[in-house]
Amino acid sequence: MTSTKIFNGAHRNPLEFVVETLVRISGYSAVVFVALIFLFLIQESLPTFGEIHAGELWNQRWYPIENYFGILPLLSGSLIITLGAVLIAIPFGLMTAIYIAEIAPVWLREILKPLVEILGGIPSVVLGFLGITVLVPLVREVLYLPTGLTAFTGAVLLAGMAIPTIVSVAEDALDTVPNAYRDAALALGATHWQTIWRVTLPAARSGVLTATMLGIGRAIGETMTVMMVTGNAPQMASGMGSLFISLRTMTATIAAEMGEVANGSLHYHVLFSIGLILFLISLAINITASAVLFRTRRRTERLLS
Repeated sequence: MTSTKIFNGAHRNPLEFVVETLVRISGYSAVVFVALIFLFLIQESLPTFGEIHAGELWNQRWYPIENYFGILPLLSGSLIITLGAVLIAIPFGLMTAIYIAEIAPVWLREILKPLVEILGGIPSVVLGFLGITVLVPLVREVLYLPTGLTAFTGAVLLAGMAIPTIVSVAEDALDTVPNAYRDAALALGATHWQTIWRVTLPAARSGVLTATMLGIGRAIGETMTVMMVTGNAPQMASGMGSLFISLRTMTATIAAEMGEVANGSLHYHVLFSIGLILFLISLAINITASAVLFRTRRRTERLLS
């Protein structure tokens, strides 16, 4: 009878109760903090829509000195640089993760995995400094451009920052796939590459997708690196050819101008509106990733049942 009461939680350890309560509060606090940030952004952004017509906010000219607050050049710059970074980071990140998890010998894996994690911890301002001193002149000379301060330079550096995140998470996902899956595929006559492509990767799909979304989130939210190497020219990006001109991102605009604006001015509230748009973009990416992961998990459970 006593054991039944203990099992049902009637006589729980006080320390266990305190720890459980703290964990629950921490979980709730994360949601509360995100909601408070969202409400604060809305509060500071609302005056923008009262003073500026929506058509003026969504035009193609950003020149705050003359009260031109068109955010389309900033939005297009962020999207084109992020897209370029994703196109570089995802293939390289996944191939590196596959090599470390499935192909590299154990001794080499023990070297590469910590090295990748160290690369992921390099401060963005250090990468930006290396980009200015090394990558910018190289891009200018190799591609015969007037300047190396281009969206392509920023995309390459952002890809370099996203790759360690993708590699680390995707490698962990591949490593959790049971060896029985690989052994069964090899026993049926599949080659090593066929086993990786048709068995291991599909089994680790949810983890690989999480790695991809985290890499995209790292790229779209980066500030210092893109501010240092993209030229900061608020021009409208019209296609992938815009990778080779100077552009400005939304994050770089906030970082460069927030310290110079008067508190409560129109410019001040427009910058908060840009922050609100960034918040909504990140939220949409996370919701999409969660929805895809949920569907993948449900599909896997149906197949196993």
